[in-house]
Amino acid sequence: MAEETRNSLNGQAEVVVQAGRIGELHQHLHGAAPSHQPVPFQLPPVLSRFENRHTEQERITRAVDAHADHAGPLVVALTGIGGIGKTTLGFHMARRLSDRFPDGVLYVDLDDLRRDGAVAVADAVGELLSGLGVVPDWLERSFAGRSKQYWTRTRDKRLIVVIDNARYGSEVVPLLPASAGSMAIVASQGSLYDLDSMSAVEVAVNPLSADDAVRLLRNIVDDTRFAAEPDAVSELARGCAGLPAALQVAGHWVRRYRRRSLSRLVAELTGELREKGIPMVEAVWDAAYAGLGRQGQSLYRLLPQHPAPVVTAAVAAALLGCGPREAADAMEELESAGLLEGRSEGFRMHGLLRGHAERCARKADPEGADRAAARRRLVRWYRRQAGRADLLAAGPRMTVAELPGGTGPERGDVEFADKAGALRWLQSERLALYGCVRLAFDAGCYEDAWALCEPLWTHFLDHPHYADVTEAFRTGVAAADRAEYLPAMVRMRCQLARPLWEQERYDEAEEYLRQALGASRSLGGSKKEQKLKASTMEFHGLLKSARGDWAAAAADFEVARAIHVRIDNAYGVLLQTYLLGRAALARGDAEQAVRLLDEAHRMAREQQRERMTARTGFELGRALRRIGRAAEAEDLVRAALMGARERGSETDEVRVLGELAALADERGDAGEAERHRTAARRLTVRAGGLPEDGQSS
Repeated sequence: MAEETRNSLNGQAEVVVQAGRIGELHQHLHGAAPSHQPVPFQLPPVLSRFENRHTEQERITRAVDAHADHAGPLVVALTGIGGIGKTTLGFHMARRLSDRFPDGVLYVDLDDLRRDGAVAVADAVGELLSGLGVVPDWLERSFAGRSKQYWTRTRDKRLIVVIDNARYGSEVVPLLPASAGSMAIVASQGSLYDLDSMSAVEVAVNPLSADDAVRLLRNIVDDTRFAAEPDAVSELARGCAGLPAALQVAGHWVRRYRRRSLSRLVAELTGELREKGIPMVEAVWDAAYAGLGRQGQSLYRLLPQHPAPVVTAAVAAALLGCGPREAADAMEELESAGLLEGRSEGFRMHGLLRGHAERCARKADPEGADRAAARRRLVRWYRRQAGRADLLAAGPRMTVAELPGGTGPERGDVEFADKAGALRWLQSERLALYGCVRLAFDAGCYEDAWALCEPLWTHFLDHPHYADVTEAFRTGVAAADRAEYLPAMVRMRCQLARPLWEQERYDEAEEYLRQALGASRSLGGSKKEQKLKASTMEFHGLLKSARGDWAAAAADFEVARAIHVRIDNAYGVLLQTYLLGRAALARGDAEQAVRLLDEAHRMAREQQRERMTARTGFELGRALRRIGRAAEAEDLVRAALMGARERGSETDEVRVLGELAALADERGDAGEAERHRTAARRLTVRAGGLPEDGQSS
């Protein structure tokens, strides 16, 4: 067997050499000069002229000027009620001061990451690291690891971090950059008394004065009536209570009725105020809503059902149950009325307006039937689009749920250009997708709830948002149990186990997998159900691998492989053979590892699975080095390096460079080993990762 393996490996090495790839490899071994990441600037475009707030701006500027001698970053806390303009002021100051902070401007909205009042701070740090160019493959799993990455990435930088909708100082402190030359602008409705920073400056943002409010109205609406009827303008501005959010809607409402005098419009609002006993602000919003067409009013009432801050025309069409063109027209009408704010990624509704829209919905639909129907349409649409994205991104794989409507095109489907486009869509819609799992469960749509978790698995593997995915998969488990559908009960428990063990919550993961294994014994004899049974055993083995119990893991992989052999699932046999080879190598049986990995490598080539060919080849090279066959190992490892570079996988490239360094050590070439480790460290640092112990600088 050993001779057959050696001949097979020599043949592979000859092919590699004949292709001329080894020579090409040597040209790349030491790594190119680090490429510079683009400077992040995560602020939305300026859509209107900024006015007023001169006192606040001057105070912030003075704080920046006086900060030079402090040890930590400057923290400017903007405090004030909702709708007062804190975020707009923060954006304005970040733009104005950006020349003094040349390393960029980052932005995170904590309300986007808030669940039941609490923020997943690790995910917030992950958002900031993404802005700093750290790709998901390099993102540390734990909060402690991400914090170290963030401190490393922001050390000696001069950048601005805008933190929106903070409630507690404990949410803010982990997001502060490490450099004293940086600045954080924090928007909060109340004082952050627990913000433990020697360099914190609180700037109260108060309602606009009457004169400032009038100037803002004039900027929103260029109208000759303002000069002709100054008293009416002043009364309208006072009625909006100095809230920019209300003044925006009022300005758009005035612009809509250009042939009516301002005095008449204000009188109508005042009459409604006296008749209904509501504030002028509410009357302004009521008037803007009343001026919408039927479809615009329906969309306004339904938008609060969307569980994410950004809405697109496709989402609006799902809520309304209409075509994309009608939905786009309705959104344009809402934007023209000042009830939606356009952003590059879609449209946003201010929190105060969301509250008003909910009140309008309760009045128009007291039983909630229209809203319930809209939620069901939305959930079903997201389930279909996520399933389509998953199929394109991950390819055909074992899933339990069926795709609603089948694989043929349907009206309202998102167009995915390619695999990358599908993955981008999953990432951009992740808040909505996670939110829809809960919406579906609360509505009793249990199949939709657990079915949504299957495409979220594909997203999780690239984007480990642990708080979101753990909550969603727990809901998926509960939904599968309520639906009493055995395959889903098994699958959801397996999916939940992995994020638990990656957070080192091994006992919880073990319990869910114990339940999954027990349930899997009742699965039927169909090929699909037997694949699920084998997959469950594989998950159990992977958990044992994560705990370092390689012998027990190998026993599980053997059981899983036997099932795949019995049902003639070639890829399943390949995967379990590969896992068995890794387990043998981890427990020190390199001879057994070589036999298994050589078999897996052969199967991967026969099945034309490029990624598995690279993975099995690399692990086989590692095993060969351990039994003294370094020359054969080096050919395979160098081929793996070329493959990693062709795929653009820097994480794989770093692992391969580490193995090449070990090979160089064994043949006594300390200089070559050091060059490999230096190249690995450069790649790690450039990508934002934390260098492992032993990597030299």
